[in-house]
Amino acid sequence: MKVLVDADACPVKEIIVEIATKNNVEVYMVTDASHILFYPETNVHVVTVDQGADSADLAIANRTEKGDICVTADYGLATLILGKKATAIHPNGFFYTAENIERMLFERHLSREMRRQKKGKSGHIHKRTKEDDMTFLSVFEKAFTSK
Repeated sequence: MKVLVDADACPVKEIIVEIATKNNVEVYMVTDASHILFYPETNVHVVTVDQGADSADLAIANRTEKGDICVTADYGLATLILGKKATAIHPNGFFYTAENIERMLFERHLSREMRRQKKGKSGHIHKRTKEDDMTFLSVFEKAFTSK
């Protein structure tokens, strides 16, 4: 088992490194060339890919194997991860499942259509809280204990 992280805008990288290191699990932080990451932990590897719309997603999908854990906010990537029988977790602290991914993809499609037709409201992203981090921590730790 390894952990793969869609690291470009991931707000929980430090939590991931802490828990994975405690569990002696390899972590692959995948980022495009516009970001610079460095981790002194020997179990954390930074994978830098070309800039491009799906470069990091494809690199993660290609490296994922059955039993791995992937952290991503991208629903499309989560779908690919689930198809490989790996665990997909959103940084906000919930598991992607076969039961919820189709609904999320459909809602994303509807939102895009509304924006395209200029009928949608602009999305307000709330500021991340300590409670958000604790929710993620709980779900991430559960992913290790359920393996």
